[in-house]
Amino acid sequence: MLLEFALLFCAGVVGGMLNAVAGGGTFVTFPALVFIGVPPVAANATSTVAALPGYLAATWGFRQDLRAMNDAPLWSLTIWTMLGGAMGCVLLLVSSNDAFSVLVPFLLLAATILFYWSDTFRRQALRWSRAVTPFSLATLLPMAIYGGYFNGGLGIVMLAVFAMWGMTDLHQMNGLKSWLSFALSVVAAIVFSGGDKIVWLPCAVLALGTIIGGYAGAPVARLIPRQVLRLLIAVIGFGMAAIFFWRLMP
Repeated sequence: MLLEFALLFCAGVVGGMLNAVAGGGTFVTFPALVFIGVPPVAANATSTVAALPGYLAATWGFRQDLRAMNDAPLWSLTIWTMLGGAMGCVLLLVSSNDAFSVLVPFLLLAATILFYWSDTFRRQALRWSRAVTPFSLATLLPMAIYGGYFNGGLGIVMLAVFAMWGMTDLHQMNGLKSWLSFALSVVAAIVFSGGDKIVWLPCAVLALGTIIGGYAGAPVARLIPRQVLRLLIAVIGFGMAAIFFWRLMP
């Protein structure tokens, strides 16, 4: 038991550090829960809720940038994100562990590809920005539903959507990303706890590690060149996807 908690705590620290610097913490926290025996659906729910305090801390750090977003319907975006997130959470609740286990390696692979080539996706999103209505539900709802269902790579998806909306200030984009992720995590905590899908003790251990990693680990991670860090996270993501594909084999 102590060894499992140590693994979860370390995964939380690493996940918090990755989220604070570049994103990709789910690639570590979700597999750690599965490896200690938490069923895939519960592991995904627990990992999502465990990230909640880290999102709140990041939102506080970007509070001035959020206040400067006078042209953004912040509360409307928040409400619709929570509604879309709730829909994704319900989809996860009705998924069987067997069905979700089949989807997990594909979701991890897609999220890793999106993460590693995120700059390319964001540049493409900027080209599409003239064809997309800013703050539209057509792009917001699918993003929120995905976040409620899986959450892996959600930050990269959000930044791409914000670029499509025409946003260019990275601090405001990160602030909005943190706030909407926090709002979605609050809904996830309510829905998943109601569905009895959160394993609370591992969730608390992960959350503690995530907080420490976000605060203490970020300065260390900033010493690592961006491309090296991106490659490291991609290796973790592709490696975890390969392991989950292997687990599907009879």
